[in-house]
Amino acid sequence: MTTKDKIISGIKNLPDSVTIDDILDQIMLIEKIEKGIEQSNNNQIVSDDELDKRLGKWLV
Repeated sequence: MTTKDKIISGIKNLPDSVTIDDILDQIMLIEKIEKGIEQSNNNQIVSDDELDKRLGKWLV
């Protein structure tokens, strides 16, 4: 399924009272999911331990 098809499908699932902001949010969500999948496929990931370390610095 192409990105265009995913966007069209996502928009079709929105209610009839959808706003332009809702549509833009749907497009951005699809983009972020696809980017995450691509990063995962390219092994560009952060381990749970590394994430805990990074968050620990921010949440102090």
